Amino acid sequence: MKVVKVFVSLVAVVAIAATGFAYSGLYDVSASSPHSGLVDWLLSTTSRASVNRHAEGVQVPDLDDAMALAGVSDFDAMCTGCHGAPGQEPAAMGQGLNPPAPDLVGAATELTAAEIFWVTKNGIKMTGMPSWGATHDDNAIWPVVAFIGRLPGLDADQYKMMLANAQGQGHHAVAAPASAHSHAETSSGIGFDQHAQPDDHGDATGSDVADPNKSELESDPNDHSSHTH
Repeated sequence: MKVVKVFVSLVAVVAIAATGFAYSGLYDVSASSPHSGLVDWLLSTTSRASVNRHAEGVQVPDLDDAMALAGVSDFDAMCTGCHGAPGQEPAAMGQGLNPPAPDLVGAATELTAAEIFWVTKNGIKMTGMPSWGATHDDNAIWPVVAFIGRLPGLDADQYKMMLANAQGQGHHAVAAPASAHSHAETSSGIGFDQHAQPDDHGDATGSDVADPNKSELESDPNDHSSHTH
């Protein structure tokens, strides 16, 4: 009975000390300050074990070359900003992450396809890795996984060639998000015209230049962009 009381007392002391530390503000949570060795080990070990456990039930389809080609454009839009690509460093946002986004060449050799799929779909808490499953279904994610599996064998020129060959394929192939400026930079100069995509009204020129032969009276009556207030 005495041992039980001592154990309960120790647990209470630890809990009070941990709570006090949490409220003290002493721990530096800034992204510019790396975790201590102990915290880094605890978080990385917990994350690795969790991914391994939760990915056990994932059924992996045939990740053939055609599927990998279909995934390169989505990889370029979804992943390069944080992880980089062959011959390309991560964008400014990715360089400021803590923990840093892993090199996906290493991930392709260290993780199974099921694990890469699970991480891509579900994300990782407190790392900056988003849950792409919130906006992409499984059929859109598997091609990205297939392409990541090819990363260890690609150099910068081969990556650009795959991007060029994959034109028009993938969830993000038609028009990359306007905010993802780094993605446009990656795709430029290899056969992609970022400004010649159809807009919402079917204009394949992508130009907002007005028709010089169109008089002011013939302009859209609903267009108030030139009005002053």
